[in-house]
Amino acid sequence: MKFDPIVLFFLLGIVAGLSKSDLKIPAAIYEALSIYLLLAIGLKGGVELSKYPLSQLVSTSAVVLAVGMVIPLVAFPVLRFLGRLSHYDAASIAAHYGSVSVVTYSVAVATLAERDVSHDGYMVVFLALLEMPALILGVILARLGDQREGGAGGGLAALARIHWGRLAHEVFFGKSILLLIGGLLIGLVAGERGYEPIAPVFKEAFKGLLALFLLEMGLVAASRIAAFRSYGAFLVGFAVVMPLLSAMLGIATARYLGFSAGNGALLATLYASASYIAAPAAMRIAVPQANPALSIGASLGVTFPFNLFLGIPIYLWMAQTFLPA
Repeated sequence: MKFDPIVLFFLLGIVAGLSKSDLKIPAAIYEALSIYLLLAIGLKGGVELSKYPLSQLVSTSAVVLAVGMVIPLVAFPVLRFLGRLSHYDAASIAAHYGSVSVVTYSVAVATLAERDVSHDGYMVVFLALLEMPALILGVILARLGDQREGGAGGGLAALARIHWGRLAHEVFFGKSILLLIGGLLIGLVAGERGYEPIAPVFKEAFKGLLALFLLEMGLVAASRIAAFRSYGAFLVGFAVVMPLLSAMLGIATARYLGFSAGNGALLATLYASASYIAAPAAMRIAVPQANPALSIGASLGVTFPFNLFLGIPIYLWMAQTFLPA
């Protein structure tokens, strides 16, 4: 099996982490790479979006969002009753899996380019939209669970005690959403001609800088594996099976919307990915009772590498099998 070089960079990071190597990516470089990737994705999507009437995307976005919100609502009872996790942990993990991973999406885009599969740039709009609703749902599920467990002042009273202002600021003005939407708007206003002078930086160098970012992601994932392993096989199975089920939902949605194979593969990847940047920050504020080792261990330690090595090729195969070219 032939792996894309950027995936092998991730594997190198895992090997370095597990072998206790002293390899480290300086924090400032990691931060700069994060900013670059988010802006590059947003810019490209904005440029592509400038080619389409926005009115055409309203109904499509509504369907994509509505279906995406099903994922945390399905994940929560599975985690709560089959996995026997606390409602706090179940809600937190469900929020992670209902949200999306920018890096996983980036790898999927690079994979499509490598295999010469076309897609529409406006798909990045769904990347920005899908990160938010699941986080709000996760908070609501956690707070409503207070009442079922007999906590005083649970239910609606518990919801009222949430610092919604801080949570909204974290979700809507956190780095990932702000840079994605900002890049999207810049690309939309600038258009293709305005994008041309900066394309060598934000287009030609994208894959090489993504490879460096994945090297760091490999190091981080390796550091989470040991803590996650002690919680048993259930979460490992969940972290593999849930993305596959979510991807099938994505393919079905893409078929309903009449998407091409490239667009369908990206939608399946978005539904199958799990957040490990925005979601941990939001859950830390809103659901401090949840154990972050479980959610981050599942999303970053298991689902992220699964998607990179096996998931994305599977989703692309599904899209090419069931959707038009």
